[in-house]
Amino acid sequence: MLSVPASRPNAYTGSPLDRAGTRRDDADWIAQALVDPETLFAPVWRSRSLMKGVAEGAPEAVLLTGAAAEAVRMAGGPWAFLGLWEQRPVFAVDCSAAEDPLPLLPDGMGGFTDLRQVAGLLPPGEASVLAHARGLMHWRTRHRFCGVCGHECAPRSAGNAMQCTHCNAQHFPRTDPAVIMLVVRDGHCLLGHSHRFPNVAMYSTLAGFVEPGESLEEAVRREVMEEAGIAVGDVLYHSSQPWPFPASIMLGFHAEGLSEAITIDPEELKDARWFSRAQLRDPAAHGFSLPRVDSIARRLIEDWLEQAP
Repeated sequence: MLSVPASRPNAYTGSPLDRAGTRRDDADWIAQALVDPETLFAPVWRSRSLMKGVAEGAPEAVLLTGAAAEAVRMAGGPWAFLGLWEQRPVFAVDCSAAEDPLPLLPDGMGGFTDLRQVAGLLPPGEASVLAHARGLMHWRTRHRFCGVCGHECAPRSAGNAMQCTHCNAQHFPRTDPAVIMLVVRDGHCLLGHSHRFPNVAMYSTLAGFVEPGESLEEAVRREVMEEAGIAVGDVLYHSSQPWPFPASIMLGFHAEGLSEAITIDPEELKDARWFSRAQLRDPAAHGFSLPRVDSIARRLIEDWLEQAP
């Protein structure tokens, strides 16, 4: 497949962690790491991450050590080994059972914030680690029972797998592949406004989940036809982005539009339009807004603009 190179890394990529998969089943090593005062813990509370500096517009991740980490672990939620950060073990721990976890922590530790609100401001490595922790804890808290027989599961591989206590079926973290594409034709690109968008003025690239037995290129063509009635020719890979909100991997493409007349699926889209480069470069003047800066949708648009004359 031809490639349209990304201009820079996407948000939530570029993890500094060595995932150290061989350590996951070393029970003695994991037990020692859990009590090591140098070990780092990334707490997750009801899908939010611990940060400070948010109100000042300079957020940074807060990773716990020692007594503070032990206090959060005592909340009794699931935990998992994420990897090594400069040889220091890093774990995620879910403290959602606590009605308010902040009293468990020393003063000045910040607060729990939705990662999506600040990801564009966080150092890239920190955003990646927090996304990793959030996604893994989401899976752990929602997959406590076996999908085969319905019995309770127990964690394995330091929280990176679950095994049924009845039928022994093994279950692994779920990541749902989704294609997201900027369709271009004659110097214009296709953007849609979804009923689900909280921003009533925002137009974004089309996207959808890959279905069983479907290639990525086929998924791109099907989703664009279903949502906007546009036929697609060439499909060019751009980049990918972890999107643990709650459990996706976004696979980004630029796609060639072969037709122009738009027929929207009213169940999926409220509106869809072709936008010129001039409109995209000054969306406020034309009464719409672009996707958030941490999204691959925004990157697909910006990279197409940068490459355009």
